[in-house]
Amino acid sequence: MITGPDLATGCVQATDGVIAAINLRSTLAQSWNRFWQAPLRPGIAECVIEQEQLHAQFLGDLDAYGRLEQLAGHLLRMDPDSARSALVDGQVAASTHRFADARACLSRARDRGCPALAAERLEMSIDQACGESLEDLLGRRLRLVRQSGRLEDWVPLGSLLADLGDFDEAERAYCRALGAYRDVSPFAVAWVCFLLGTVWGERVAEPKYERAARWYAKAIDCLPGYVKARVHLAEIRSAEGRSAQARALLAPALASGDPEVSWRLSDVAIAQGRPGEAHTLSEAARSGFERLLAKHPLAFADHAAEFYAGSGNDARRAFELTGIDLANRPTLRAFEKAHAAALEAGEALEAASILAAARRRWESAPAFRQSPLAATPLRPESDHAH
Repeated sequence: MITGPDLATGCVQATDGVIAAINLRSTLAQSWNRFWQAPLRPGIAECVIEQEQLHAQFLGDLDAYGRLEQLAGHLLRMDPDSARSALVDGQVAASTHRFADARACLSRARDRGCPALAAERLEMSIDQACGESLEDLLGRRLRLVRQSGRLEDWVPLGSLLADLGDFDEAERAYCRALGAYRDVSPFAVAWVCFLLGTVWGERVAEPKYERAARWYAKAIDCLPGYVKARVHLAEIRSAEGRSAQARALLAPALASGDPEVSWRLSDVAIAQGRPGEAHTLSEAARSGFERLLAKHPLAFADHAAEFYAGSGNDARRAFELTGIDLANRPTLRAFEKAHAAALEAGEALEAASILAAARRRWESAPAFRQSPLAATPLRPESDHAH
């Protein structure tokens, strides 16, 4: 059991979030200039990757992933045989959920003598994203966090505990991350608060929406431009019938270009009796998701599937996309979404097949007992045949 304070946010002091976002945009431009001037300079590519990922993760700039692929490609052309180029290529591949490519890059990086710890961290992130050997991974994560005590190691431990269905322990790990934080950047603090919101708003079998909402609000307080936090809090407010609050949360994020903002604003417009506006926003979301899928299908299949399963109103497309996501990373959540999408699309035989595969892979895991799939009976295929 993880010991320590249950809540640690009160002692975290961070830079003003608006100023931090402005500074990030400025420093990113400078980092790119340095990269183009000397791409092989130690640390510069890694710096660009970190800053672009912050842009995508927090500010909704999803074009960052294309820029990162451009960076990795340029580095490979400049230095094709180095361990560093292979490792950077693997990090970028993992960021766009191209996990098979990332593993191949990691293998090349190891063959060329890349640092062992860097390789281990990338390997663990890939395994965790794909739901591979999670119990073994837990031991490795615990070892790292005992060695470093850093937020950067507490956070993936918390996410892993959530994947394993141990939500109270996940919350304690996230709060230990906040307690261990000694920097002044608001990005990390907002990130942990957001993850705590997802634990109680999305991951538990019976969501505690107001508890989740408090964490999402803390994330926005830390970083007002945090697009995903605004989207998730707006979802809760919409479900409560507080459409005006949901609109106020989403409107400032629309300029980011993240299609999920247009999608959620469309739902708000429907609730407020604005069908014309809702249609325009829904079409913008559809176009945005398809543009992202054309460039990075594995990275956005799950998000786009949620849109099409909801007000995007295309159960067949949702079913197709959940299948792509499940084939890429057969996590328990991916199985749950694919099973639900198959049923909604009228694919009873495929739903039964997905359920059987989920049981084979996950039934022995403690998290499976909390899954809706655990309560779904396996029926003979003949029961579904028509």
